[in-house]
Amino acid sequence: MFRSSALVSFALFAIAYGQQIGTLTAETHPPLTWQQCTASGCTTQSSSVVLDANWRYLHEVGSSTNCYQGNTWDTSICTSPSVCASQCALDGAAYQSTYGITSTGNSLTLDFVTVSQQANVGSRVYLMAPGSKTEYQLFKLVNQEFAFTVDVSNLPCGLNGALYFSQMDADGGVKRFPTNKAGAQYGTGYCDSQCPHDIKFIDGVANTDGWTPSTNNGNTGTGNTGSCCAEMDIWEANSISAAYTAHPCTVSQQTACTGTQCSLPNSTQGVCDQAGCDYNSYRLGDTSFYGPGMTVDTKKPFTVVTQFISSNNQSSGTLSAIKRFYVQNGVQIPNSETNVDGITDTNEISATFCKEQATAFGQTDTFTQKGGLGAMQTAFNAGMVLVLSLWDDYAVNMLWLDSDFPTNGKAPGDARGTCATSSGVPATVEAQSANAKVIFSDIRFGAIGSTMAGTGTPTGGAPPTGTGSAPGATQSLFGQCGGVSYTGPTACASGSTCEEQSIYYSQCLPS
Repeated sequence: MFRSSALVSFALFAIAYGQQIGTLTAETHPPLTWQQCTASGCTTQSSSVVLDANWRYLHEVGSSTNCYQGNTWDTSICTSPSVCASQCALDGAAYQSTYGITSTGNSLTLDFVTVSQQANVGSRVYLMAPGSKTEYQLFKLVNQEFAFTVDVSNLPCGLNGALYFSQMDADGGVKRFPTNKAGAQYGTGYCDSQCPHDIKFIDGVANTDGWTPSTNNGNTGTGNTGSCCAEMDIWEANSISAAYTAHPCTVSQQTACTGTQCSLPNSTQGVCDQAGCDYNSYRLGDTSFYGPGMTVDTKKPFTVVTQFISSNNQSSGTLSAIKRFYVQNGVQIPNSETNVDGITDTNEISATFCKEQATAFGQTDTFTQKGGLGAMQTAFNAGMVLVLSLWDDYAVNMLWLDSDFPTNGKAPGDARGTCATSSGVPATVEAQSANAKVIFSDIRFGAIGSTMAGTGTPTGGAPPTGTGSAPGATQSLFGQCGGVSYTGPTACASGSTCEEQSIYYSQCLPS
């Protein structure tokens, strides 16, 4: 999906990626708990989050002189990419006062605009491994499900409270690139499917070659090099529209790119599928499913559950589908169904859906070209880092998510939400919606059927029963109930029926 090349910060000190560790401010990661789930239940994991290095004060080693002023490098310090890496240090962050990042128990709040001495806009953080200060938590997603609760009630048009997975190195690149001393402890090593060029340090050296300062306040500038990797957007949303999107790449880890490997925004030529295969309910024909007062009512918090279906009900199987459902007010809500000519009725991402959507919307099928679900599985098996962010879009005003895009488009797939085509201008959003925020909470991860076992009432049915794993038990709503090599329960909870999705997977769905 389209993404601005940087989440914007106008913090007191310059924003930059760096490699050395500064000593002016102690780095203290905000604590955040989450749940690891099995058929036997869920256990609490005591983790924390770390601020992306792109927001941090970058200064000369041994002094407080900024290495990066405004939109440009200080060339008296950064005489070359490698010298810059050795002479510049990242420092600790004032998470709440400067960046508007607060955590309590299992809840994380990201404020949009925070004013200290100067304004900070948006943020991006990563989940750390339990008990670790130096490594990100890695999630291996095949045959697993991921759940979280979100409050988007204070996110208007033009904003994006995003939760997604990126194939970053667990240590932030320290082992592969020894010149990177700061590592995950200071939020280094970012990459995504857009191959962003605004990252200040890539592969342990500064991205100074060809650096072009931005011409507006919403971008720091760009260098010759980008940083590419596979990306799974679990959640990109505001109170008007939402999408989840798979972005495969032909590279198998965080990889620096130049030239046509990176290409231009929304290009089909690079190593990654920039557009991705997305599921946006409004774009796919259900215009009353998601939004204020709708089936998923964005005026109140709700839980989002994503399942990564395996062909043989094992992590060793082939990734065959990515499914979604919601829980709100104790009611389990199936994902919306597609209603677009040329797309077979479905409510999930699959290889067939992605090919049909590209044809129906007149797009190049870059998803299949870049490896499709097979490439996503490769990334999932390697392990993905959880990213949580809040941002506005200096590229196209977030219209790709919540309005008509292109703005004069009338073709299938052009309408993505009810926001006006004049909405989302960052300067306006930052001035009029400075108090916007997103709240993520109750993150759960584990075997399919485990994160929500025994919770929620299916729409129009009775509460589900059973844990969804033990043979002979009753399977819960949306749990697996059949398929080749499957050995779990085949009887579904009251109010649901076992329906075959493929020869490998049957699922309990509302009857």
